[in-house]
Amino acid sequence: MSHLIVIAFDDAGEAEKVRASLRAQQKEGLVSVEDAAIVSRDAEGKLNVKNEVSRATMVGTGIGALLGLLLGGLFLPLTGLALGALGGAGVGALTKMGVDGKFVKEVKDSLQPNTSALFIIVRSADPTAVLALLRNYTGRVLQTTLDSEAEENLRRALNDEGDAT
Repeated sequence: MSHLIVIAFDDAGEAEKVRASLRAQQKEGLVSVEDAAIVSRDAEGKLNVKNEVSRATMVGTGIGALLGLLLGGLFLPLTGLALGALGGAGVGALTKMGVDGKFVKEVKDSLQPNTSALFIIVRSADPTAVLALLRNYTGRVLQTTLDSEAEENLRRALNDEGDAT
């Protein structure tokens, strides 16, 4: 089962550092990340969004490209491939396996200058390794689908003393 975790940081670059650290853990097989998005606001108030391609979109793109190639192969193979990939990406995005765009907008609107937020969907993780990594950062949990014990451990690792939202 996948879990959504959204963490806010009081530094514009902190969410990117955490995402990079989690990706390093993923390469070691300690965590499996399905989707991630970073939203930050610089000192001048300019908003920056970095969305990664979700697993659903990648799968949809691949299936759509294959179907487009098969169906369009008789007449226009390259056009069929391109249209199939485009349609597949749209279908993948519509499956809503990734981070919800409306919630991302709410968080974007609430960010102050020089802050950031990390949206991450985790399929599986070694809790000990992830919590040890997160102890190097200070953040606030904005939302999570973790059970209450795991959420409390996450909050403690991030030195988050706030209430769940």
